Amino acid sequence: MPWISGLGSDLVRIQRFRAFLQAGKTALLERLFTCEEREYCLSKKDPAPHLAVRFASKEAFLKALGTGLRHGICWHDVAVVRDASGKPGLSLGGEAARLFEENGHRRHLLTCSHDGEYALATVVFEGK
Repeated sequence: MPWISGLGSDLVRIQRFRAFLQAGKTALLERLFTCEEREYCLSKKDPAPHLAVRFASKEAFLKALGTGLRHGICWHDVAVVRDASGKPGLSLGGEAARLFEENGHRRHLLTCSHDGEYALATVVFEGK
């Protein structure tokens, strides 16, 4: 029977990402988000909430893993993806994927939302 082996959540102010966009901080966006994440978000009328919720999702994953950006993990190792119905999920690569498996986690679940001034994400890990 699976058990909860990790839990993380993060809350982000959307205005922070609106300010990044207004300041033209493309290098920062390239460092934080994969090409696919940027393309999706920047295709929206207001990209800031979509960027903020993806950042919150990455942070929530790193909190659940308990590492932050240490041990060689980079922002592109964790990407927010959507299935055919639009349900959000995470795609892991690099050190994030290796540490996830090495620590005995079996599955990750993501829920995220944005409204008004804030974006929120929660990640749950199931263990083996």
